[in-house]
Amino acid sequence: MAGIEPFEKYYKEYDEWFINNPEIYSAELNAIKSLIPCNKSGIEIGVGTGRFAKPLGITVGVEPSKKMADISRKQGIKVYEGVAEKLPLADKTFDFVLFVTTICFVDDLTKSLKEAHRVLKNDGFIIIGFVDKESELGKQYQLKRGKSKFYRDATFYSTEEVLDYLKNSGFSDFSIKQTVLSGEVYKMSHIKDGFGEGSFVIIKANKN
Repeated sequence: MAGIEPFEKYYKEYDEWFINNPEIYSAELNAIKSLIPCNKSGIEIGVGTGRFAKPLGITVGVEPSKKMADISRKQGIKVYEGVAEKLPLADKTFDFVLFVTTICFVDDLTKSLKEAHRVLKNDGFIIIGFVDKESELGKQYQLKRGKSKFYRDATFYSTEEVLDYLKNSGFSDFSIKQTVLSGEVYKMSHIKDGFGEGSFVIIKANKN
């Protein structure tokens, strides 16, 4: 994964973002939760400090930042140190693989998605949550990226681009949700199907 150093150095600031932005965090979490069936074993790639894995009941993760991995382990998550492009996991192990904002930090998205495909069971699925670069928030992040500790070297994607990457990596049957909607504050936590209105998009796709 690209840009590990900022997450090692500023891991506390990263974690504080979720405390300081509870509405956005809750909206993203609930939107992801709406796409995960019960009783499925999953793994989060780029598990970070466990902010998503823990409340979603995911007990396994992969994380290149040692300091973030340590925080996740303290919450009971089994963390493998590694990168998305080369997962230290056996073939056909999990029901689903989760990426939350991770795709903008990987060095090679195609390799990362093919690795996710490899570790999924034959009837498995992938869930990707990300900030759409065409959204209001995505455009703000790109404008301010030079001043950001975390997004300086990030690669942002549109929903159409992520769908193309998924298709080319062996995934199909897409379900798409969006949240963190533009406009009034009350819309912030609403979850809608599709994309184009929400800054945070979640795509679920099945393994071919």
